[in-house]
Amino acid sequence: MQDILQQIVATKREEVAALHTTTPLPSRGGAGGGVCNLPSLREALLQSPTGIIAEFKRRSPSKGWIKREGRADVIPLSYQQNGAAALSILTDTQYFGGSDDFIRIARQSGVTLPILYKNFVIDEAQLYAAVLCGASAVLLIAACLTKQLCKSLMEKAHALGLEVLLEMHAEHELEYADLGPDLCGINNRNLGSFVTDVENSFRLAELLPKDAVKVSESGISSPQTIRELREAGFRGFLIGETFMKTPDPGQTLKQFIEQI
Repeated sequence: MQDILQQIVATKREEVAALHTTTPLPSRGGAGGGVCNLPSLREALLQSPTGIIAEFKRRSPSKGWIKREGRADVIPLSYQQNGAAALSILTDTQYFGGSDDFIRIARQSGVTLPILYKNFVIDEAQLYAAVLCGASAVLLIAACLTKQLCKSLMEKAHALGLEVLLEMHAEHELEYADLGPDLCGINNRNLGSFVTDVENSFRLAELLPKDAVKVSESGISSPQTIRELREAGFRGFLIGETFMKTPDPGQTLKQFIEQI
């Protein structure tokens, strides 16, 4: 079976080619003032007692549809109202049922929290797209990028006013942390097989720079795990399916926080 990540990146290259023909590459001022007035994801996590980045995720390649009817004008705002420190919104369409419009809609519904543009970013055109839809930060995935391309995209993101959450999964990717991202994420899900193991965060945490703002991503389903990850030095916890698979994701988040 072909590596799932390879499939996604191949599709993303086709999408990016189309994006270059349909999306203007404006200056920061031409993008509606950039995102300089939006709250910082890094600071939100440092100041939050829970650090939960609640994710709006309607489907995944491994699970299929999780909440096909999920509305971007309802769930993200409910997350905000029920205690999320920040939000992550999937914008990949083919594999995750997402859209850039979901961030726009969430903002229009009243969301003021930092929003992470969650996609497989391989080209600067996607950074402009993130600015245009109202994101505060962008995800860069080490497994998708050479170190040089990652450095270039990070510099461009910062020039546009976007923070960068750099995602790593394996020990050999930790050298990317030397590039100085705003946040260092450890993905507990193998993007090739989509197998998830939260022990990955505990294993790699001590190998990251001491001053890194660490985020554990995927496979977190219990408040006890949050407590243990905090003790291991993590300040952010990206959680999607645990909330999205329930009838009321915002209410589930509230109950989850009450148990931390």
